[in-house]
Amino acid sequence: MKILKRDELKNLKVQTRRKEKQKKETIDKSWLLKVMLTGFIISLILSLISEKTLTNVPLLIAILITLLFIFIGVLFDVIGMAVTISDEKVFHSMNSRRVKAANIAVKFKKNEEKVSSFCCDVIGDICGVVSGSAGVTITALISSITNIPILPVGLITTATIAALTIGGKAIGKSFAVNKSNIILYEFAKIISIFYKG
Repeated sequence: MKILKRDELKNLKVQTRRKEKQKKETIDKSWLLKVMLTGFIISLILSLISEKTLTNVPLLIAILITLLFIFIGVLFDVIGMAVTISDEKVFHSMNSRRVKAANIAVKFKKNEEKVSSFCCDVIGDICGVVSGSAGVTITALISSITNIPILPVGLITTATIAALTIGGKAIGKSFAVNKSNIILYEFAKIISIFYKG
């Protein structure tokens, strides 16, 4: 029994190494460069928007803007997850029947690694960073209004933003697992407004 388990484990390791070798050979360097550049530009724009809008706004507006960034991060995390785990056959079937936006869903599925990386890593992570930096402004506003020292306010603000992000992503992931095909299709329909495929 132990020998059988060792053989299975050894076999699994060999298969994993083969997959890793194939992945290393097929890394798209131009995609990597594009995604890094896109991430830099989007991060710069969102940080600039956050900096400009949050500096002279009331506390409630600053909190609402931060919640918006958290929501966008969670939403794109859900989309990225849905693209990865959805069933490609469903969209091929829809595409053969000429269902609107099914062709875009098929393209997303064929490039699921890139789409997921863009949604989760680029948009999702940038929103996480921006909402974290927005927390600094909220901390300063709360501290100036209440006269409570910045350190305890900052700790509570940071922990709250982290908890909302983690909780939102946890809820979003379970939603994405159960509704992946619907999420991908609805996302493809929205994209089809701007891109015909």
